[in-house]
Amino acid sequence: GCMVMKIAAASLIAEGARPIQIVLANQEDHMFELDASALEKILMQEHVRDLNVVVVSVAGAFRKGKSFLLDFMLRYMHNHQSSESWMGGEDEPLTGFSWRGGCERETTGIQAWSEVFVVEKGDGSKVAVLLVDTQGAFDSQSTIKDCATVFALSTMTSSVQVYNLSQNIQEDDLQHLQLFTEYGRLAMEQIYEKPFQRLLFLIRDWCYPYEHDYGLAGGNRFLERRLQVKQNQHEELQNVRKHIHACFSNIGCFLLPHPGLKVATNPYFDGRLRDIDDEFTKELQNLVPLLLAPENLVEKEINGAKVTCRDLLEYFKAYIKIYQGEELPHPKSMLQATAEANNLTAVAGAKDTYSRGMEQVCGGDKPYIAPIDLQRYHEDLKQTSVQQFRAVKKMGGLEFSQRYQEQLETELDEVFANFTKHNESKNIFYAARTPATLFAVMFATYIVSTITGFIGLSVIAALANLVMGISLMSLCTWAYVRYSGEYREVGVAIDLTAEALWEQVSCAF
Repeated sequence: GCMVMKIAAASLIAEGARPIQIVLANQEDHMFELDASALEKILMQEHVRDLNVVVVSVAGAFRKGKSFLLDFMLRYMHNHQSSESWMGGEDEPLTGFSWRGGCERETTGIQAWSEVFVVEKGDGSKVAVLLVDTQGAFDSQSTIKDCATVFALSTMTSSVQVYNLSQNIQEDDLQHLQLFTEYGRLAMEQIYEKPFQRLLFLIRDWCYPYEHDYGLAGGNRFLERRLQVKQNQHEELQNVRKHIHACFSNIGCFLLPHPGLKVATNPYFDGRLRDIDDEFTKELQNLVPLLLAPENLVEKEINGAKVTCRDLLEYFKAYIKIYQGEELPHPKSMLQATAEANNLTAVAGAKDTYSRGMEQVCGGDKPYIAPIDLQRYHEDLKQTSVQQFRAVKKMGGLEFSQRYQEQLETELDEVFANFTKHNESKNIFYAARTPATLFAVMFATYIVSTITGFIGLSVIAALANLVMGISLMSLCTWAYVRYSGEYREVGVAIDLTAEALWEQVSCAF
């Protein structure tokens, strides 16, 4: 049936409703403040706090007519839409988001409209609609961090992000989009396939209607061409495009004509329809319902679960905490640096899993284990660790993480070599090898000296006695080194000599 939109009588015309700054970037120290109490007043109103929320955010640079658009969105939310009449009369000025052309410096931050609209969808369920204005400009190094954070926050908390651009989609617009979506993605703990919901590129003052028509269909065709990944493109350009496709479940584009000279040049313009070009008004009539008609409303989801106004407040608080005081690397190298950090963390985690597993098998307090069994445990645990590394969600893609996987495997083999040595040192026969060898030498030389002395070969007897004396001295020294822990180099030398002898004799037999 026909979808009807009913706005709760209580909020039909809210007295004193206005835009409220909820997130502010401090220009001096580049820190962020969330006005939690202001946000609480908006989201915790009794009639909306437990409703699923739809957050429509318009994001873009200063003075690009966002407020103008938001005003028409408010007009739509307030007037029952009897077909065309929601736009109001020819002479009705715009009220609401203080609409200013001109050049004064605006603040980077997020504003929300203080009135939350309750809308009944076609199936009878009610949702709360929050309108948000996100602004900032990637115009200088000093503000890039602020903007990335503000835009990331707004993308993470909105169900529809309208990315407001002027005249065309430039390559750096795409790079900024990649930067702040990535920055948002990093702050979200678990990531489902696509972390964000709907993105609409809104291109103002579109000058090429003969190439692509105004509106959604023309916009989508234009966007498809603009976001196409081509083989001969530079790798960085390809990555930007793949990244944007991977971040949003739904991407569209809407082309808007220029609103007309009266709007652009008159400082006293107050939004009366008769001052605006017909072509613009016509497209606006399609655009606003596309975002706000009940059948088009997108409820906010985080990690696959619907979010109520009450939840949204908590998410805002949690996300702002992550960004406060966090150092954002230089935007260009940020994706690279983050991908490296992700992979190194995953390597460390997998290595830790392996070490803990091996400790349980042959740690310090565990008895000696047969080398063949140890090898088997090593192979099993190594496989588990590599699988763990692969399962961790990492930036940079498969090819990038391949070399980190190889690094992990090499490191695990090194750790295994240490465990093997440690295990061998626990073998009681291995530990007794040195004294046994020295004892055997003493015994053999004693027999030799006795026999040779008996038959009168005194030189050989003396030589045998000398070797026996050296062996006895070595045995006493070795015992002292083992007992006291001093002169360990001497102990190692004795061990090595004894081991070499042992190997020679065992090879001979």
